[in-house]
Amino acid sequence: MKLLFAHDHTFYKYGDQYFSTGGLSKKMLERYTKVFDEVTVISRQKILTEPNNNLTLASTDRVKFLDIPNIKSLNGLLKYNLAQKKIEQEVKKCDYLISRLPSSIGALAISKAKKLNKPYLIELVACPWDELWNHSLKGKIIAPYNYFKTKKLVGESKYVLYVTNKFLQLRYPTSGLNINCSNVSLKDIDSEVLKGRISKICLKNNSTKIILGTTAAVNVKYKGQQYIIEALGKLKKEGITNYEYQLVGGGDITYLKSIAEKNDVLNQIKFLGLKKHDEVYDWLDSIDIYAQPSRQEGLPRALIEAMSRGIPSLGANTAGIPELLEEEFIFSNSKKNILEIVSILNKFLDISIMKKQAIRNFEESKKYQSDIIEFNRITFFNRFIEENNKQ
Repeated sequence: MKLLFAHDHTFYKYGDQYFSTGGLSKKMLERYTKVFDEVTVISRQKILTEPNNNLTLASTDRVKFLDIPNIKSLNGLLKYNLAQKKIEQEVKKCDYLISRLPSSIGALAISKAKKLNKPYLIELVACPWDELWNHSLKGKIIAPYNYFKTKKLVGESKYVLYVTNKFLQLRYPTSGLNINCSNVSLKDIDSEVLKGRISKICLKNNSTKIILGTTAAVNVKYKGQQYIIEALGKLKKEGITNYEYQLVGGGDITYLKSIAEKNDVLNQIKFLGLKKHDEVYDWLDSIDIYAQPSRQEGLPRALIEAMSRGIPSLGANTAGIPELLEEEFIFSNSKKNILEIVSILNKFLDISIMKKQAIRNFEESKKYQSDIIEFNRITFFNRFIEENNKQ
């Protein structure tokens, strides 16, 4: 059985090996080789001239990678016909298609699968409206088109895998067979981690340094780190300066640095750059509070991983984030959000609240243990295969 997997993700090629920023790692791709004999991944690629130790290996047995031009860029649009041709050729060769949306390559692959009568399944991992509307003026212009296009594609699909429990299902409903199945791949959840977290919290007082953290690209405004920085500026005006905000993620830091300078908190901001996925867990254990301030998400893996380390957390009222955290630790996507973030951070000065949230988040994360999710995902994939083998 040959699977074609389509998405806009960028893989990095060095020599004969492919690498990822973590979203589609070797471990992630092996969920497909557990079910399918061969997997071809069509996506964007970049060639590396030297190794990058911050990237995660993506290459694995029975998976090959094919480069598709970036049709979202101006230069890519000039290669649109070439992209269509390459995608159609690969759809012809495959037995099944899994298209991860939102993505231009994924949408094109679905159109070719319909034309060639090939069975396809959609993995819906984020909301294109939120992504584009919070991106730029250009994004606001094209957001309605992408929203209705995605809604139509998902609505017509016979098989849809959602990464959220409710949010994406309500915004992009389908009458087809569907399942909620997070992209999270947690380490084994160890009760000793929670014991260590509680001990760490008990050592805190109102004068010790409190480390906040976020894992996300630092050059994408909709990830929302600027709101946390502005909240720290507000707290500084109130005489509270013992917060340090650590940002893990790649990209140009110019914009966020300017926000920190404007709010006079640059000395409280640490840009740590990219970290390998395994290194992120060690970093999570070193911080006190995790923040997920983004205005575009599916069900954020980074937040669930933080919760699995017993970290008290706060997040924006975006997509699946409210499915993970208690309501009083959610802030709005409005002009009031800075004051709301400040209010939540003040709550975390109470050790009893910190301990309660540590326990609550740790227990909630158990719902996303990889063995449970993998069983549900594989069962869904097998039904997709079986039903289409009968046709």
